Amino acid sequence: MIKYLGLHETLDVHEILTLKHLSLTKTSTMSKLVQDPELKAILEQDADTCSQHIKQIQQFLTKREELQ
Repeated sequence: MIKYLGLHETLDVHEILTLKHLSLTKTSTMSKLVQDPELKAILEQDADTCSQHIKQIQQFLTKREELQ
């Protein structure tokens, strides 16, 4: 059974994707300004996590568009 996303659901997922992109941009920018090694490591880990989330959301949207 193929499940389709409604328009509002698709827009919600795009909104989450936009938020993740903004978060990644801010984290990447701040990690270059931080001097504390521990905080820098936390920011780099957050950037990696955001990148993984973005890839997962993009794959989810791509697979949904192929099904429709």
